[in-house]
Amino acid sequence: MDGNFPVQDLTGLDKSGWTDRIMDEAQARGAADRLGRRHFAAFVKAGPVLLVSFETVQGMRSLTESARPLGWLMSQKMGWSSLLLASDGDTWFRDKDVYAYFDQLVDDGFFDDFDRVIFYGAGPCGYAAAAYSVTAPGARVLAVQPQATLDPAVAEWDDRFTDMRRLDFTSRYGFAPDMIDAAQQMHVIYDPDVTQDAMHAALFTAPNVAKYRMRYMGEALQTHLLYMKRLFPILQAVAEDRLTPRFFAGLYRARRNHLPYLRRLLSRLELKERPDLIRLLCRNVTARFQAPRFQRRLRQLDEELDGEET
Repeated sequence: MDGNFPVQDLTGLDKSGWTDRIMDEAQARGAADRLGRRHFAAFVKAGPVLLVSFETVQGMRSLTESARPLGWLMSQKMGWSSLLLASDGDTWFRDKDVYAYFDQLVDDGFFDDFDRVIFYGAGPCGYAAAAYSVTAPGARVLAVQPQATLDPAVAEWDDRFTDMRRLDFTSRYGFAPDMIDAAQQMHVIYDPDVTQDAMHAALFTAPNVAKYRMRYMGEALQTHLLYMKRLFPILQAVAEDRLTPRFFAGLYRARRNHLPYLRRLLSRLELKERPDLIRLLCRNVTARFQAPRFQRRLRQLDEELDGEET
């Protein structure tokens, strides 16, 4: 692990204290900037590869045991440099101070100092990763269930964030699919059964975009990837241009041991009224896990079968 990254546990701090500690640590190892009231940037200089991660303060404080940014954990593991863009809540990073910050990075030739640049984010942060990747031509982008825009003129079908439609998605860095033309490659991960996510993913259609489907995983894909220990290998593969549908499929086999996925699969089979497949699934799961729900359903199916035979 790269010794340039702070290693202490950041749990137990209130939000203000946590933010101050993150910025102090970054200032000591690179740079830190407050970007208006709801955003800040923290740069830690280490290796020749740069990971630009967009994360919410709330997510960082809850997703890892040490309450450290995902970007820091991944960068430390790989010996990369890290540029963290943080938001207090879901803002989609639509803020003039954030625009100005990236403008200044471009003017300073900041990204030119790195051999390779990777932009990463999930959900609203995935939108930002795509939108701001335009500032680093040739970058790689990994976006987990990103929105393309919340502009109601384009995405009025997405009724999940209606209170955020007041944000301006029509000015600078606005429509994320238009901002990825200069990217070396963009990778989009989504669940095609979440209709709104699938519709946003459809807007990211270009020769330099690859899409990977996590069917039956729902609306918290980043959390599932972390739980299955698959997010960091995927990011590493993106950085090394090794992420392909076949490679992703191999990693995604971990879902077979992921009970949240198995429960959603069971629910889907129940909805489709496929008792034979339900029985096979329940037998497989109960042979490997203590899974009361699957045990009960298997017992019920066996009892129904016995009743039919008598």
